[in-house]
This record gives sequence, C-alpha cells and structure tokens, in this order.
Amino acid sequence: MKNVLFVGFKGKNNTSGILAEQLSPQHLLLTNSFAGLRRDIASIRDEYDCVVMFGVDKTLTSSVRIEKVASLNGMERASVINLQRLREALTDGGVPAEISDAPTAYLCNEAYWHVLDRFSGKAVFIHVPTRKHVDDGFIEKMRSVLVGSTLSEGTTA
Repeated sequence: MKNVLFVGFKGKNNTSGILAEQLSPQHLLLTNSFAGLRRDIASIRDEYDCVVMFGVDKTLTSSVRIEKVASLNGMERASVINLQRLREALTDGGVPAEISDAPTAYLCNEAYWHVLDRFSGKAVFIHVPTRKHVDDGFIEKMRSVLVGSTLSEGTTA
C-alpha cells in the first residue's frame, strides 16, 4: 500500500500523536471527544489506501497491542489487514506485539469503528505505551516496520 495515513490523538505528551507526527507528514491528530473525532474522521480525504491508528494504553510498558475489531451498538467491524503478518513484523523489528479481539470501550474503539467503516476495513489500530515508557528507539523501531511497509489485505488467522 502506497498511501498510508497515520492517526493519533491530540495532546502534548500523548504517545499516539507523537508517533503519528514522527512517522509521517501525512498524519492526523484526532480530537479527544466523541463528536470531535467523528468530525475529524469525516474530514479525511479518500486518497488513502490504508489508515494506521495509534492510541495509548496505560497498562502497556514495552509492547504494543494490535486491535482486530471495533464494536459499536452490539455490532463489530474487523480489519482486513493481515494482522498476523504485522504482529510478526513488529516483533521481528524489536517491538513485542499481540493481537486482541476484545474491543476497548472508549474513544479508541469509537475512532477505530468509524475508520474501519469509512475505509472498508483497510485500517489497523495499535495501542502503544504511555510517553514515560517510550523512547526514540521505540519510535525508530515502529518507523522501520510501518513506514513504507506493505500492509497487506486479507483475512487474519
């Protein structure tokens, strides 16, 4: 996929936003409210082949969690990205990763739902540690795996 949009959340010390900004000039920082993020997502141009989203999980310290699905009003939407391949690439690149099929229940899930819907599943959401657990080495490892990668479509195993 050639044209990837990186998405994080606004906030001076928000790891997700810092990561999105550092990975590419093609990034979007979402507003930290339900109405705001829906408005932000609606403004994304249709030119992107894939959207890579980041959100912070305070329980993570040295690994990341790749979200397989988002849930809203009892319905689920799933990524069509090959998440197993992404997990392996991250782990091989020095970032331990796991795949979760248990959607979170707050802004991250809501944002992921709307992006999956808008881009027909061509998106992935990665939860990352807080800023106190992330250094430049982490950002470089994420860059080496995600920037210029070929996030492939297909079913996850």
